[in-house]
Amino acid sequence: MVHRSFRLIVGCLVALLAGVSLGAQARERVAYVSLVDRATGTARDTVAAADIVIREDKVTREVLRVTPASGPLPIAVLVDTSALAEPAIPDIRAALTAFLAALGDTGPVAIVGYGERPTVLTNYTNAREALAAGIGKVFARPGAAATAIEAIFETAGGLGRREGERAAIVVISPTTPEQSNIDFTRALSRLESSGATLHVVTLTAPGRALFDDNARQRDTLFDRGVRLTGGTRRDVVASQAFPQALTEVASVLTHQFRVVYARPQALIPPDTFEVTATAPGLTAYGGVARGQPK
Repeated sequence: MVHRSFRLIVGCLVALLAGVSLGAQARERVAYVSLVDRATGTARDTVAAADIVIREDKVTREVLRVTPASGPLPIAVLVDTSALAEPAIPDIRAALTAFLAALGDTGPVAIVGYGERPTVLTNYTNAREALAAGIGKVFARPGAAATAIEAIFETAGGLGRREGERAAIVVISPTTPEQSNIDFTRALSRLESSGATLHVVTLTAPGRALFDDNARQRDTLFDRGVRLTGGTRRDVVASQAFPQALTEVASVLTHQFRVVYARPQALIPPDTFEVTATAPGLTAYGGVARGQPK
């Protein structure tokens, strides 16, 4: 009788331990990551598991596999077409041309103007003729003010309805007066829900700083959106630098790697995701793949 009771207790302990082990079994997660050389602004062609560190809520996760990213990458390019953007329009057009050339076959790409209200100039496509026609539609709208916050809000909503593991929003901002009618927190929330990464190229020339509430909200959205989504921000001192900055953004987007890492199963998903490079002189950009269960 004693031996029978002992065997029963041992069996219960084994079952309990097996349950604990099963509950702690890791779940595979996916992120998209680029490594960029800080000195040159160009992205690495090769990335191995040992090159990156992924942390969730400051806890390091095991990187299992790293492969070059493939499949569609919808990219919405938002350009300032407000009246006061007119001096920068030639450089914005040149930047768009350089950006599309550097992207190659990566896409599809949409071009959206945000003077007065967000307006689609070219819908998502890989057709170079259609995109070139969209660049030709980029011009300053008389009497219009910039609405970058609304453009991010609406564009993120559209991207959130598209399928696929990754997406991106690229903003070209000459820092003209902002006149959006929504609070930046709404745009930030929708951006996070969309799963798109935010990349911003903005003009910060001396004497061009704007200190009204709308401008502060826009800059806060740019800053928090980039950090939240794992995107990039490039501040230039002249609009003539837009083409080079957009080429560097294209390098980040065309050199993404699909990273599979392990997360222990838990009832509560992590609040934060962080990816860093192990080698000095490199910066890691990226975020978790879209459409994954928490």
